[in-house]
Amino acid sequence: MPAKVVLANYVVRIYRFDRKNPRQIIGFVEEIGGKGKKAFTNYDELWEILSSSKSNINRGKK
Repeated sequence: MPAKVVLANYVVRIYRFDRKNPRQIIGFVEEIGGKGKKAFTNYDELWEILSSSKSNINRGKK
């Protein structure tokens, strides 16, 4: 039986990025309908937030 896929919607706010090094971006991620937001300071952190479960953003309130 295939695994159940859960889709989530996010707002990604990018405040700063380096044109010479595009992996260096700073911003926040908010899940639509959620109350928390999570900060990121580079591409890898952003990817980790987006690929993790819904509960991680709600636990990471800032």
